Amino acid sequence: MRDFDWRGWVRRGAAVWRSSLQLRTVAITVLLSSVAVMVIAGYMSLSVGANLFDASRDQLTRTSVNATLAGQQVFDAADEGLGLEDLDVMMGEAAKVIESVASSTGGTSYAILRTPGQEGSRVPSDVQTQGLGSESLISQELRDVVAASTEQRTYWQSVALRQDADTADHPGLVVGSTLDIRGAQYELYLVYDIQDTQDTLVLVQQTLGLGGFALLALIGVVTFVVVRLVVGPVRLAAETSQRLAAGELEVRIPVQGDDVIATLARSFNGMATSMQQQITRLAALSQVQQRFVSDVSHELRTPLTTIRLAGDVLYDQRDTFPPATARTAELLHTQVERFELLLADLLEMSRYDAGAVDMETEPTNLVRLVEDAIESLASLAESKGSELRLVAPGGHFEADVDPRRIRRILQNLVSNAIDHGDGLPIVVWIDSDQDAVAIAVRDYGVGMSQAALERVFDRFWRADPSRQRTTGGTGLGLAIALEDAALHGGWLEVWSDGDNGSCFRLTIPRERGADLRSSPLELPPNDDIPSLEAPHA
Repeated sequence: MRDFDWRGWVRRGAAVWRSSLQLRTVAITVLLSSVAVMVIAGYMSLSVGANLFDASRDQLTRTSVNATLAGQQVFDAADEGLGLEDLDVMMGEAAKVIESVASSTGGTSYAILRTPGQEGSRVPSDVQTQGLGSESLISQELRDVVAASTEQRTYWQSVALRQDADTADHPGLVVGSTLDIRGAQYELYLVYDIQDTQDTLVLVQQTLGLGGFALLALIGVVTFVVVRLVVGPVRLAAETSQRLAAGELEVRIPVQGDDVIATLARSFNGMATSMQQQITRLAALSQVQQRFVSDVSHELRTPLTTIRLAGDVLYDQRDTFPPATARTAELLHTQVERFELLLADLLEMSRYDAGAVDMETEPTNLVRLVEDAIESLASLAESKGSELRLVAPGGHFEADVDPRRIRRILQNLVSNAIDHGDGLPIVVWIDSDQDAVAIAVRDYGVGMSQAALERVFDRFWRADPSRQRTTGGTGLGLAIALEDAALHGGWLEVWSDGDNGSCFRLTIPRERGADLRSSPLELPPNDDIPSLEAPHA
């Protein structure tokens, strides 16, 4: 037999509790109402029970006083010359009178007992109802109090009257008083069954319980209806806002009536209409901007190709020109190349903005890819006096990536490190785990400020516009690198510490479409290379 999955039920119940405002409201209202009903019902039950007991006790006490007076009159009317046998007969007659008086209010048994410690023998014997069991019903504490009484008053004590083995005990009351029989003190005890009072109390408690349950059910139903009236429009507004967020800009909330909910619906619809107009206008402007950039880039390619051909002719013949003309040809050649790069980057960004970028992934050995990227930039690093180092503690491994885009990211990061490395070594780290691959490019140059870190991936932004660049970048390299990383489902992060250089870390999943949870490399990686010393100010 399959075990009961109570943890699953608990999780599902907790999820329903968190997601349903209606359930929480009804449950909390019923719970608090239950506490209030229990407190009120408990107080009423205690109050009614105490009042019923007090009324029954007062009535039985008055009956006991009457029975005592009736019995005392029998003894007072007796002739003083009666013998002991006659006194016993008179004791029986007095007991019958007492029993007749007490039975009118539920008296079940009686006992007339001589108070211990008295002298004299011409007094009648004790009398009690058969089966009374005075030792168990009439406690010694009650006898002591009655015996010590010097006034004609009654004393009472609650007891449990045992019935038979199959019936529960009944509540009872023992009332004690004193009798004077020919100068001797006797104690009169009357036992009353007050089960009828208990039955009345039980009936009242049952009525209170049923009334409380009915009241809680009514409160629950009323709360459910009221909350449904309030939560229903809120739920509809939430669903409408979700559809708006999903791109269904034409949906609106139905408006009914003139109450607060209707006012909220009209305000929400007005806000949605305004947002739709703004989003439509911005989307149109964005499309115009993207089309403009794309069209301009394409249109510039034809004259740029002509300029490039003419420039190449001039550049190839620069040795025959005067020095000023030769320098002009070299500048023209350099700027035409930079212009081509700028057009290529602009076209790439326009494709990203239009969402028209596709990846061509294949299993790629990233260590070999990093080695190729470093080798392609080795001459540039050598001209700047920087040494390129590769650290690959994870060895050789493959990942499902677009090698062209990863190579472009690496070349951009390494060329930036060369430009800002101040001739110090540049270390490229690569490592992996079961889920991800990380590549970090660390330089020990000038570093960046906190303000620069916040804008380093912005388009056409440079930390120091006056700083000379060897690689002739367009200002779009890091923005494109960030888009390439996001296209792979990865991260491109940056770290810098003032004059201690900077570090860029690329983390991508080993399988396309997998989710990243962590990076195999720290940012920056923990290195212990003693020769890497940042310049001091």
